[in-house]
Amino acid sequence: MLSPTRARTTLLAAGAGIAALLVGSLAATPSQAADQESCRPDGLYETPGVAVPYCSVYDSEGREKMGADHPRRVIGYFTNWRTGKDGKPAYLASDIPWDKVTHLNYAFAHVDGAHKISVGGDGPANASTGMTWPGVAGAEMDPGLPYKGHFNLLNKFKKQHPNVKTMVSVGGWAETGGYFDDSGKRIDSGGFYSMATNADGSVNQSGINTFADSTVDFIKKYGFNGVDIDYEYPTTMKDAGNPLDWTLSNARRAGLVKSYAALMKTLREKLDRASASDGKHYLLSVAAPSSGYLLRGMETFQVQKYLDYVNIMSYDLHGAWNEYVGPNAALFDDGKDAELAQASVYSTSQYGGTGYLNTDWAYHYFRGSMPSGRINIGLPYYTRGFKNVQGGTNGLWGRAATTDCPAGAGLTTCGDGAVGIDNLWHDQDTNGKEAPAGSNPMWHAKNLEKGVVGDYVTDYGFPAGTKLTGTYVRNYDSTLVAPWLWNAEKKVFLSTEDEQSVKAKAAYVADKGIGGTMIWELAGDYGWNAAKGQYEPGSTLTSAMYDAFKSAAPYGAERSTIDLPTRALNIDVSFDQFPLGDSNYPISPKLKITNHTSATLPGGTEFQFDYATSAPANAKDQSGFGTTIVRSDHTAANNIGGLKGDYNRVSLKLPAWQTLAPGASVQVDFVYYLPTSTPSNWTVTFGGQSYALAADLARGTTLVEPGGSTPSPDPTGTTPSPDPTGGACAAAAWSATAEYGAGATVSHGSHQWKAKWWTKGETPGSTGEWGVWQDLGAC
Repeated sequence: MLSPTRARTTLLAAGAGIAALLVGSLAATPSQAADQESCRPDGLYETPGVAVPYCSVYDSEGREKMGADHPRRVIGYFTNWRTGKDGKPAYLASDIPWDKVTHLNYAFAHVDGAHKISVGGDGPANASTGMTWPGVAGAEMDPGLPYKGHFNLLNKFKKQHPNVKTMVSVGGWAETGGYFDDSGKRIDSGGFYSMATNADGSVNQSGINTFADSTVDFIKKYGFNGVDIDYEYPTTMKDAGNPLDWTLSNARRAGLVKSYAALMKTLREKLDRASASDGKHYLLSVAAPSSGYLLRGMETFQVQKYLDYVNIMSYDLHGAWNEYVGPNAALFDDGKDAELAQASVYSTSQYGGTGYLNTDWAYHYFRGSMPSGRINIGLPYYTRGFKNVQGGTNGLWGRAATTDCPAGAGLTTCGDGAVGIDNLWHDQDTNGKEAPAGSNPMWHAKNLEKGVVGDYVTDYGFPAGTKLTGTYVRNYDSTLVAPWLWNAEKKVFLSTEDEQSVKAKAAYVADKGIGGTMIWELAGDYGWNAAKGQYEPGSTLTSAMYDAFKSAAPYGAERSTIDLPTRALNIDVSFDQFPLGDSNYPISPKLKITNHTSATLPGGTEFQFDYATSAPANAKDQSGFGTTIVRSDHTAANNIGGLKGDYNRVSLKLPAWQTLAPGASVQVDFVYYLPTSTPSNWTVTFGGQSYALAADLARGTTLVEPGGSTPSPDPTGTTPSPDPTGGACAAAAWSATAEYGAGATVSHGSHQWKAKWWTKGETPGSTGEWGVWQDLGAC
């Protein structure tokens, strides 16, 4: 996600390119608590022992309640730096089209040096909690609140629009690995990397706990409905993210994915406990990358189960971090992407002709592990652009090469980014110079298209009487669903969004059952000022989405597209031991299957699962399990115009000579060629019976033992949180020299623990969620 002009170098925003209040309820009674499961979204993790009041936010189908005219989400990012105090146009809470949006993400809070969430020190200069705007209509403070600033105004307007939910978004490009102090200086410490991951790559659970506890307190104090994590990026790909963070991030790469999972699990559980206490469900979301390059280093995005929904940053797919001129946020691939062609993506058979720098590919990546309704696609209300473009069709798929990279970019060769009047929302590099990027709000781009020099240009340092050179001609590619402006005289290419592309994307969202859209950022939208004869900040595009969605059908609430068994077994599956970074090709994790039932699985037991069509239907194993693709929903030779279905369904079987005893595990060497999120919709078949897997977290399943007997004691195969009420430590104390078999219980550190398999010498609590010891709670 982009960050303040004073705070970021957006040239690298894609990490190299290949890159009102919740409708509350009283605390649930025991009978009400028993009904909450009916409202839990399909696949959402359940914090053990906590009666989460899902029905305060979700209906009986697990769909979010957002108002009768909002069956789909319209999530707008509202930034804290467009205050007007710098002489540039302000964008305040009073400017938000409150009746058109469903959620607002406040950008940004940060992680401070003490691992706590923060928006800086209180005071009249603090835009979040202290600033006021005397004389600005609509920006009058609510005197009933103990704080001022944006937080006061957001809560004032939420009283008038109670269906709109607000989230505090933490991080962003500039504040993932550091933060800005009250003077505006960037502090190269704090942030997500050191909060969640120790220098040796291990999980910093203490830092995570501190952050999560502070976040729960923060959202309660300031009236937010949840938290949105914008961590850029917990990937093992070297030199990903902000170059200013590389000294922190590169040393921790091997542990970032595991720490990210620990962070999100901890946040989910602490938010759930607060939800149960307060009688209203608190939301958790993330801004996730869409780049196949970054996602390859994020394993299978294991955090999806902890999220109410994911917001895909399906933009910054092309920009001046390299020379390849293309759309900022194409909906589909057209088979002509010059960057992908240069990397032999179209010609390498294992890729199946799949172009992966487009929104449709990114959506299908996440669809592999989530219902479509828990996914939102991102729309940019800003441009990206190049100058001195050579070749292509009116610039599209041309080249704009230069060796002049901005200071602090961390690159040796960049694209020739547009500057000056074609770069109104320009950022500065670390030397304080303009960073070429072609970054403009859409209202300015519309004026360029119309040949208008708006009266605001003097606010951005341009002299009065500034004139345009050349003509900015609008182009549109219906296959890509991408508009752009082409100035033939200047050889300038500006990738844009407008009503035609936004309406097409809204129709795509409605057709696919997608949860909705996310906007970066609301201040870029436009409206026509007839009196002045110019475009200005407005709500044209947001209104177009609202109009498209208000009569749409309810979004897709089920993950599986086939009927699955309603009886589920306690068998755990995981994909882990991924090679790091560039070594992870082909993508070759270990698939681990662990039997937590009381029965031995015989040879020939069949497992089936779905993985996303973001990866071609050519997955295989190298362990003799006979992996085959039994169904592919996308059978075309490429994905031009979009992938035609959601899943590839896989079958693999225990070899005839191999059984899987209770507590035992088996490991499969698994291989595939493009990223996919966590495979889902599992079934296991043996003895003439088919079952679902409890770890899949599907709605409507009942845990059984094979044959239908009583449930096993650990219904999810995951580590429950400690019982806050505690209990007596009845088990013997753990001994470092003793051997423990599967199911053995011990006491250690005032908790009881159960061994998932044989172990000796592993300290309870030291091996994390996927370790041998399951935490049974405090005692």
